[in-house]
This record gives sequence, C-alpha cells and structure tokens, in this order.
Amino acid sequence: MEAEREVLDVLARNAREDIADIAAQTGLDAERVEEAVASLEADGVVHGYQAVVDWDRTEEGKIRAIVEINVELDRETGYEQVADRIARFPAVDALHLVSGDYDFAVEVLGGSMQDVSRFISEQVAPMPEVTQTVTHYIMETYKDGGVRFADGDDDDRLSVSP
Repeated sequence: MEAEREVLDVLARNAREDIADIAAQTGLDAERVEEAVASLEADGVVHGYQAVVDWDRTEEGKIRAIVEINVELDRETGYEQVADRIARFPAVDALHLVSGDYDFAVEVLGGSMQDVSRFISEQVAPMPEVTQTVTHYIMETYKDGGVRFADGDDDDRLSVSP
C-alpha cells in the first residue's frame, strides 16, 4: 500500500503526470506504477481525473454557490438516501455530510445566480426531508482543488507615492 500511497500523492498534485514521470518521482518502476494506478482505480480510491478550472477567466463563467441544507429524517429515510437524491442532479458539483449547524454542504454550479436559485427552490427545497437551505454565492476563488489561482501579477511590493 505504500507504493499506492506514493502514486496517489503524485496524482493528487497533478493527474496529468505520465507513468514514467510518476515512476521517477516515487522511485518505483513503471510497471509497479501502472499496477498501483490500476489497483487504485479498481478499488474506487481514484474516481476520476479532472482539470481545476478558473471559471472567472472563461468567457462563459459559471456561478458557484455553497448551499447549507438541513434535513429531518424519519425511520425509513437516512442521510444516504437523501444524499443519493441530491447527488443525482447535474448542477451538484460536490456534496458533503458535515458536522455543525447544518447537515449537508452542497457545491452547486450554474450559468447564473438565477439558475442556482431556481435549482435550489424548485428541486432541493421541496424534498420532504429538507427543512432549511442557506445559499452562499462564491464571489471570488483564490484556491481550488489544492491549486492557488494567481492574478498573474507576482509583484507583491506596495505602491509608494511621493
């Protein structure tokens, strides 16, 4: 499992690394890296490979929101069943059962604030178990998926005026 953990660390930093580069970084031979990747995928540890996108830099930017959801469960319905229904919506980018003042944290993507609002009010809020939703629109993203988004200006000096 140690070899798989090393391979996983490299993939988490950059999923585009090829087998030879992962082998060089971990000190494993290429065949062992291929076996580790196949095993991680087969065991459901690695579910996919995605790009970290800064939607603010695209022409068709997307609106992101974090939605807090509270639910009330009954004897026949558990968190898994509610999560399964919420996760099926294409607008749901991430879904987490959390501790604290609410039960679920949901990351939602939409074309506009109205799209996100409509999705929550028409699809999520009417679910029988849902008792409350609170939507937080993401105004600016500084880091996502472990990747820091920089503005391209590496000059951190303060301006000085005479």
